[in-house]
Amino acid sequence: MPMSEADVGAAVDWGFAATVGGWLARPAPPMTDYTRRQVIEELHSSARAAEPLVREVTGLGADGAIPEARVLDRREWITTAAESMRVMMGGADAPAGFLTGRLSGAQTGAVLAYVSAAILGQYDPFVADSADGAGRLLLVYPNVVAVERALRVPPADFRLWVCLHEVTHRVQFSANPWLADHMSEALAVLTADTGPDLSQVVGRLADHLRGRTAGGDDAESAGPSGILGLVRAVQSEAQRTALDQLLMLGTLLEGHADHVMDAVGPVAVPTVATIRSRFEQRRQRSQPPLQRLVRALLGLDAKLSQYTRGKAFVDAVVGRVGMDRFNTVWSGPQTLPRPAEIEEPQRWIDRVL
Repeated sequence: MPMSEADVGAAVDWGFAATVGGWLARPAPPMTDYTRRQVIEELHSSARAAEPLVREVTGLGADGAIPEARVLDRREWITTAAESMRVMMGGADAPAGFLTGRLSGAQTGAVLAYVSAAILGQYDPFVADSADGAGRLLLVYPNVVAVERALRVPPADFRLWVCLHEVTHRVQFSANPWLADHMSEALAVLTADTGPDLSQVVGRLADHLRGRTAGGDDAESAGPSGILGLVRAVQSEAQRTALDQLLMLGTLLEGHADHVMDAVGPVAVPTVATIRSRFEQRRQRSQPPLQRLVRALLGLDAKLSQYTRGKAFVDAVVGRVGMDRFNTVWSGPQTLPRPAEIEEPQRWIDRVL
C-alpha cells in the first residue's frame, strides 16, 4: 500500500532524534557569561530593529506587531528543528515501530547535529509561537559569535546583518500566508510514496546513470548537481514537479532576502561591504573532501547556489521594474519564477508583468 505523509513522519522517533542530536552537537565557542547574555540581548534587539527596515524596503507587511525572535544555543535549535520536522512531515508523537523509529531518529539526529554548527538563523513557518498562527524566527547565537569572530567584523553590525536576512523571511511568509501552504503541499508530494514498484525505480536510476556516462558527466557525480540528479532519477513525475517547485521557491526566498540585506545595509550597517565580501569568501573557501561530500549529500552547496542565483534574479528584476512591480511575484504560485526565468529574468517580466 502507498505510504502516507503521516506514515513517513511516524517512521522517525523525533524525540530520540533530538536526544541524539544533542549528544553529537559540537560545543559552542568559548565565551563568558557576560558575552553570552550580551549577544542574546543584542540579537533580540537587532531582530526588532530589522523588521521596520525590511518592511520599508520590501513594501510588505507594513502593519502589525513585531514578534519576538527566539535566540537559541545549538542543542535548543536541534530540539526545535526536530519538532518542526515532526509537524512538517505529519509525524505522530510515537514512532510506528520501535527499532525503525530509533534508527531513523538516530540518523536524523546526526544530520541535525551537523547542521546545528553551521546555521545562523531561520524562519520556521510550520510551527507557531503565538496564538495568531504566525511562525517563529530562530537565531543560533553560538554560531553568530563563531562567524563574526572568524570574519573579524564588528559584532553589532554582523548581528543586525544576519537578522535582516532572517527577518525578511518572516516578512515574506507573514505578508503572503499562501507560501506556507504551497510549501506544505509540495512537501506532501515529495514525502508520499506514490507506489512505483522496485523495477521501475531501478529502471529510472539505470537510465539516468547511462545518460550521465554517455554525456561524460561522471566527474560531477559527487557534487550537488550529481546528488540532485540521482534524487530526481528515482522520483515520480509528480515528485520531480514538487521538487522543482520547492527549489524555485527557495531560490526566490533566499535571493530576495540577500537583496534586502544589501539594500538596507548601507544605511543600517556601516560595514556591510566588508561583511558581504568576507562572508562570500568564507562561503567559497575550499573544504576537505569528506566535508564536501557531506555538504553535497545534505544539499548545503545547492542552497548556497540558491543565494547567488536568486539574488541575481531579484537584483535584475527590481533594477528594471522597481520593487513595487517586483512584488507581483508574491501574488500566488502562478507568478513564481520558473527554472528558465531564474536564469533569464526578462522572461519572467515578459510573462508576468
